[in-house]
Amino acid sequence: MKILFKAILFVMVIAISSNVAFTQSNLDKKVLVTINNENVTAGEFMRVYEKNNYTDELYSENDVNDYLNLYIDFKLKVTEAVYLKLDTSASFITELSGYRTQLAKPYFVDESVNEELLLEAYDRLKKDIRASHILIMVDENATPEDTLKAYNKISRVVDDLNAGKEFSVAAIEYSDDPSARDTKAVPNKQRATKGNKGDLGYFTVFNMLYPFESVAYNTEVGDISPIVRTKYGYHIINVTDVKDAMGTAQVAHIFVALRPDASKQDSLRKTEKVNNIHAKIQEGLSFEDAVAQYSEDKGSIKNNGQLSHFTCNRVVPEFVEVVDIMQVGDISAPIKTDYGYHIVKLIESNKPGSFDEESSILKKRLAKDNRSRKSEDAVITNIKTNNKFKVYTEAANAIIDAIDSSVLNKRFVADSLKFMTETVIKIKKEKYTQYDFAKFVQINQRIQDNIDRDVYVKQLFSEFEEDCCLSFMDKNLEANYPDFKELVKEYHDGILLFNLTDEKVWSKAVKDTMGLQEFFESNRNNYIWDERVDATVYEIRDRNIIAQVTEIISTMDNDGDIAKAFETDSIKAVRIIPNTYELGDNKYVDQIDWAVGVSEPVNSDVEDLTVIVKVREVLSPEPKALKDARGLVTADYQSFLETQWLKELKTEYTVEINDDVLEKIIIEKNPSN
Repeated sequence: MKILFKAILFVMVIAISSNVAFTQSNLDKKVLVTINNENVTAGEFMRVYEKNNYTDELYSENDVNDYLNLYIDFKLKVTEAVYLKLDTSASFITELSGYRTQLAKPYFVDESVNEELLLEAYDRLKKDIRASHILIMVDENATPEDTLKAYNKISRVVDDLNAGKEFSVAAIEYSDDPSARDTKAVPNKQRATKGNKGDLGYFTVFNMLYPFESVAYNTEVGDISPIVRTKYGYHIINVTDVKDAMGTAQVAHIFVALRPDASKQDSLRKTEKVNNIHAKIQEGLSFEDAVAQYSEDKGSIKNNGQLSHFTCNRVVPEFVEVVDIMQVGDISAPIKTDYGYHIVKLIESNKPGSFDEESSILKKRLAKDNRSRKSEDAVITNIKTNNKFKVYTEAANAIIDAIDSSVLNKRFVADSLKFMTETVIKIKKEKYTQYDFAKFVQINQRIQDNIDRDVYVKQLFSEFEEDCCLSFMDKNLEANYPDFKELVKEYHDGILLFNLTDEKVWSKAVKDTMGLQEFFESNRNNYIWDERVDATVYEIRDRNIIAQVTEIISTMDNDGDIAKAFETDSIKAVRIIPNTYELGDNKYVDQIDWAVGVSEPVNSDVEDLTVIVKVREVLSPEPKALKDARGLVTADYQSFLETQWLKELKTEYTVEINDDVLEKIIIEKNPSN
């Protein structure tokens, strides 16, 4: 109940966005109302009013007066909450802080960058790329020396390629990606596998790391890309195909296995087998029967050979290429992969949709992808550019050098460097010291393996720069964005209003059982039963037994006896519903004459159902007991408590309305009047 009240309250009090543009007026700074010596300007009132009113006659005199009264009531309650210091409680501060964090999020996003990323992602979604790569591994946190060593190594690979070396040969010889090379069988441990010579197959947007993806999509077919770095190391990419996107597909297949190290005789035998299966299908054998009789994929046989839905990066390239030329229902000729032979039937094909159809999914994937950092990076760059951001290099290097290797084991203690207080970063007039950085390191340090201390601490300092920028912006949001300031204030007031109203009205009405009883006794005449009938509804699902049911319920009075009689006569298609009914409680009871006795059968107009109603007594209007009207009485009691509370507040606090300003608002906003 409290949650529902809170949701309704926030909808009423806080309009986060508005379709009504608030225009500046010469009345903006005029005082409209003074509540307990706190002035509310016409501008403040009009802004809130326009957010919550969408009628054609926006500033009709009656509407403005009604809303002003509601607004005054709201402000009185908030004034009381502040007087009681509810805004200083830990729970209030925590709750408001949580809302503020959520409200601030849009200010830390560069929407123009996000829009560019979204359009880029959709453009790439429409194409599938096949590419090979050569990887020289180097950790993203490697020392400058190790990084340079890896870069020089891949540069020599580029020189070999430029000199005419085949990309596939170079991948086998140089790549640190082990899948590029064949592996031999080890008895009882592993099967032989065939290397891919650097071929990654097909992929599309979000299938690869963003730097890799971007370079691949910007490299022409047949070309070799510039060197690109990812968290795994340095890559060079050879794009071998670009085609219209496959999207998602589902196929069924008939599989004939062929080991990579199969003999020539085995290869011929398997080739003959798959060709014979295909011939039988062409002669009239159904694909499903061929799966059951001949497929060697035991996992898919029970599903008529069907495989799970897949995208281009989830299957071998041969499947992507064959799906590309098939229509739903087509059956392919045998195709060969590294696993053996397949005859494929296309079950389903879903190409990428329009931008409007795909954008919501792409936005969700963007939010989870590392490329979304571009938006935050743009915000941080903007903060640095517009706020005289400065790093004091000498002081920064001093604190970086002072943090020892204990940081690698998550044991660094900031207070060991508490004496280091020189400024390392300045943003406008805001200064961040060496000790501030030390405290940041203590909070954010993590256990590290295989990373140089100097590299790790410098990485933490970069994170500290970003944190300082974001903290500076967050600290100044209210000053820089008046709309944000007003929105946070509305949440501030809304939470206070809810908490105090809950204490004074909602929860009190539930907990104050004596007060509720007294209120009920004083207003008993407001809770009267209308005319009712004590009756039983019999719902009959078999119209062949209507006469038999009618006879039983006409000769017996007790529903228990009637139920036993139904059981004795094996009558099961009847539902017995006894109750005391008011008009509107049951549409079949509403349709009969309210007189003691058994009604004529009433047929449903939407289903195979017949209803008979047996009226035992017609009850005259009478007062309800509290238990029968508790919900309604509680709601009325809450309204009573709120009315009384507002009377007390209006006695306790002064309210002065400037009628002249109020009149001018109505005239200015309705010039035709």
